[in-house]
Amino acid sequence: MELKKNAFKAGLQEGRLQRGIWCCMTDPLAAEMMATCGYDWMLFDCEHSPMDPIRVLPMLQAVAPYPVSALARPASLNAPEMKRLLDIGAQTLVVPYVQNAEEAAEAAAAVAYPPAGIRGVAGMTRASSFGRIADYHATARDELCLIVQVETVEAMAQIEAIAAVPGIDGIFIGPADLAASMGYPGKPTHPEVQAAVVAGIKRITAAGKPAGTLTTDPEFGQKAIDAGVGFIAQDLDLVALRKGLSRS
Repeated sequence: MELKKNAFKAGLQEGRLQRGIWCCMTDPLAAEMMATCGYDWMLFDCEHSPMDPIRVLPMLQAVAPYPVSALARPASLNAPEMKRLLDIGAQTLVVPYVQNAEEAAEAAAAVAYPPAGIRGVAGMTRASSFGRIADYHATARDELCLIVQVETVEAMAQIEAIAAVPGIDGIFIGPADLAASMGYPGKPTHPEVQAAVVAGIKRITAAGKPAGTLTTDPEFGQKAIDAGVGFIAQDLDLVALRKGLSRS
């Protein structure tokens, strides 16, 4: 068997805008339905939802037959959790709250096998098609994609240093935490936050990396796209469900 190609990573390398949806619900049937909705990518969130690697597994299985890339966000910069997500078949990780180049290097090490990194070696994993992919351990990193999140004032100041770390495939700006860090908690569309995100996107792309962000505000989303964002989520599953069901 051959190593599965990472369409999301290929899209980043091509410079093609990729649109996705943030997933917090733990229902595989809902995930499968969303996989038919035309998104380029779906992110399964273990940081701000009840999900963990055990619950992410059936989500990955549910969306596997569809032409959508499955991303996973660990709860934190945690090498053992990242290893579990990789072993169950996640090919793209979005690591939250990376503050500097040192932490970015820790994230890069967690997704690479020795001697380049510290990812633990196992044979019977879903990622290796249960040992049937020849040379999986030697080639896996080619199709893995590592995105790190900058979401504080301090981290934003380190964008260029983080982008220069080998193994970083992209940088995601988190407006909600950035807003809180800037003194505007709960106001991710505050004009100063929007300006900081747009400036950050331009700095990330100038540093040679794809930039990403999340916003449900259409005007803010368009500003991010105009600034050159490479991947963006403009909806969350729970938000879309609430909007669809609300009577007022």
